[in-house]
Amino acid sequence: MKRIALGVQYDGSAFNGYQKQPDRNTVQDRLEIALEKFARVELGTTCAGRTDTGVHALEQVVHFDTDLARGMQSWVRGVNAFLPDAIAVRWATEVPEHPGQQFHARFAAFARTYHYVLYNNPIRSPLLVGRAGWVFRPLDVDLMRAAAQCLVGTHDFSAFRSSQCQAKSPVKQMHAVHIERHGEVIVFTLRASAFLHHMVRNLIGSLIYVGQGRHTPAWMKDVLEGRDRNDAAPTFMPDGLYLAKIDYDPKWGLPHEAARPLPWF
Repeated sequence: MKRIALGVQYDGSAFNGYQKQPDRNTVQDRLEIALEKFARVELGTTCAGRTDTGVHALEQVVHFDTDLARGMQSWVRGVNAFLPDAIAVRWATEVPEHPGQQFHARFAAFARTYHYVLYNNPIRSPLLVGRAGWVFRPLDVDLMRAAAQCLVGTHDFSAFRSSQCQAKSPVKQMHAVHIERHGEVIVFTLRASAFLHHMVRNLIGSLIYVGQGRHTPAWMKDVLEGRDRNDAAPTFMPDGLYLAKIDYDPKWGLPHEAARPLPWF
């Protein structure tokens, strides 16, 4: 049996998240249907990180096991022929087994990066619906950067955790938070060991509160240390959230692509 890894990109607007559901309107369902049509055998997949309804991926990583002999470009082109326009396999590679270790899309990952793309303009743009969040009030990027400083490091992120979160521990290591303004677009980039359910969207909502002047940057630290979800801002819209990159040990040899917030950005 060979273990194959795929880099999958998708627009999550039309799907009920990544993970399989009975209605089969998820990214995983559509991917596995396409794999079965191409391979003519059922192939179960495992992903690096499940995304919610409306959330996109620049590079989701999945793996599956098979004894079929296919070239890597055949997996890419063959599976894409059966996928809807909103999903595409960008690369495929066979991952060799190392002594005492086998690649696993989820457990071999040591960091994840998300982008949140936010349109900051008094008037909404119909061209960005589903692809970027929107805030009509002016935002102070410097205030949001100051507030984000307290997030870097290892913390209990219970204040930004969904009540439906199934993670065993709320403690995660935040490696970096970057906030950049490009005209009317603000891009938040968060890299951490892992993220809790709704954690990014809850953090973005709270940073926006600070950017609007509703709270001082020090409020963010108070919320973090208080560990009470009721103290933070409501969960922000999923539209601008992109799973951008999964980090693995170079020994696995995955052909990562350069991840940008938007293909045209």
